Amino acid sequence: MKYDAGAYDVAVIGAGHAGIEAALASARLGCSTVAFTINLDAVGNCPCNPSIGGTAKGHLVREIDALGGEMGHAADASFIQSRMLNLGKGPAVHSLRAQIDRREYSKIMKHKLELEPGLQLKQAEIVDLIPQEDGAWQVVTRMNAVYTAKAVILATGTFLGGRIYVGDISYDSGPDGMFPAAFLGESLKKLGLRLRRFKTGTPARVLRSSIDFSQLEEQLGDDPVVPFSYDTEHPGENRASCFVAWTNEETKRIIQENIHRSPMYSGQIEGVGPRYCPSIEDKIVRFAEKPRHQVFIEPCGLDTEEMYLQGMSSSLPEDVQLAFYHSVKGMEQMQVMRSAYAIEYDCVDPLQLDATLEFQEIPGLYGAGQFNGSSGYEEAAAQGLVAGVNAARKIQGKEPFLLDRASSYIGTLVDDLITKGVTDPYRMMTSRSEYRLVLRQDNADERLTPMGREIGLIGDDRWERFTKKQKQKQEELQRVKAVVIPPSEEVNAMLVSRGTSKITTGVRMMDLLKRPQLDYACLAPFDVQRPDLPAAVFENVEIEIKYDGYIQRQKAEIAEMRRLEQRLLPKDMDYTKLVGLRVEAQEKLQKVRPQNIGQASRISGVSPADISVLLIWLSKWKPE
Repeated sequence: MKYDAGAYDVAVIGAGHAGIEAALASARLGCSTVAFTINLDAVGNCPCNPSIGGTAKGHLVREIDALGGEMGHAADASFIQSRMLNLGKGPAVHSLRAQIDRREYSKIMKHKLELEPGLQLKQAEIVDLIPQEDGAWQVVTRMNAVYTAKAVILATGTFLGGRIYVGDISYDSGPDGMFPAAFLGESLKKLGLRLRRFKTGTPARVLRSSIDFSQLEEQLGDDPVVPFSYDTEHPGENRASCFVAWTNEETKRIIQENIHRSPMYSGQIEGVGPRYCPSIEDKIVRFAEKPRHQVFIEPCGLDTEEMYLQGMSSSLPEDVQLAFYHSVKGMEQMQVMRSAYAIEYDCVDPLQLDATLEFQEIPGLYGAGQFNGSSGYEEAAAQGLVAGVNAARKIQGKEPFLLDRASSYIGTLVDDLITKGVTDPYRMMTSRSEYRLVLRQDNADERLTPMGREIGLIGDDRWERFTKKQKQKQEELQRVKAVVIPPSEEVNAMLVSRGTSKITTGVRMMDLLKRPQLDYACLAPFDVQRPDLPAAVFENVEIEIKYDGYIQRQKAEIAEMRRLEQRLLPKDMDYTKLVGLRVEAQEKLQKVRPQNIGQASRISGVSPADISVLLIWLSKWKPE
């Protein structure tokens, strides 16, 4: 018999990375919130790699933090090794990555949810969602408890219809041996949601003492450590090393001879796997000409002997896994503690969502994270924040919170999902942003903290620190425009050593910083008036000076993009009746239902000629 378990403003289904940010944002904005998880010990779990950040993903974490989210705080509090990636390239692609203690990270996030006022954290499997005539929802648990909510956020991760595959063995399961969400999928189908099957995988966890590290390349963390969160003033030190190994021809032979035993190639797995994070057997097949592949051996935490084999996920049988793992130098005697597996799960076609991550045809229902067809902890957390903020604002009668492609990687992520859809798990990359020189991780606070303040997620202390930093930046920009470095033997010796020309007259420091060979560090001995400022301020100023021309060009492109974004399209428009549109464009526009011309222009299958037809129609259209 069902019973009434209480009423809330927002119900969040799932307490992984998306659910955490959604629940915290909703509660912090004043909405009574309940967050459900199948297992309380899985809150904030990292069932795949024990790390936060990485190429483009580090940008997302910085942006989440700049808006008032939680992921950056927890990563800084639990990191055991920190590295800035892509330092050999331009600043647009510099990305922070932290190896974390996965259990500590989970513990921090669970406690954060428990302590949040107005937020209830509950262990329960949700089996049914029932829309009510007044626009509210009934959220039904497997124990027949019925919760009422004004909005529901689906953040089911890989639990929805989860099924594990190892060779010819398969069984219903969530990640890490947890129970799957076995019944909710049918309820969602009844609501009219278009679901599909995706797949992801994870490598084995192995015993540290069984690895011969003398045969491997050690990978140390950076010094000094750069934090994710703008709140973190003293990030601490690196406390662990990672290691690099390489597969070889023997590894390749073992996998090729057993490829027929992989459920991916035998036809057992229906789901589509991630294109940019393939299994080791997929790498061997797709890149058959490559003699070897890199393997990163990473610690799972400080209080465990488990090591993670990044780059060697697999769904091959256990005996084959042991054989190819043991073929790698340094891993000949390695003991596997948890076997690699693939997991198949249900997710939704994100073309059904709008930019708030609310379903277009189902008011009050939102999607976030892997449920929306993405992959990765960081992509999930970013969507959770967007969904949580918008659910709260809708309940409170406020305007939606929208991020466009020019504001953030989060905006790019959401726009890609809702306009282009996904054919495989979506992963954020710097190449996905056409404005990446403006959307750097070093200026995420400058771009987004004012928005976070406006929506109510940035407190007074954080805002005061932000405004102080911005003032310091502006003052430093003015100073380097005025400071003149006079010529001297020491200055010219330094210039020549750096591969740039000597100076014969005084030169403004700003003009010297524009030279690609020079930076703040090499000019420091000659900059007698240099103020005592945080390193992040100098970094931000130097990048803006060096890349000023390119940045201004991108800002002009952004202005044009935003001009098109302001040309709004009617929500109830019937594109099938619009004369001049190609049939493919009619079908795509009718399916996606873009909010504006800019969004319409990014839909696959909509050509510039189709956009011209829309613009002509808009110029003649008069709203009723």
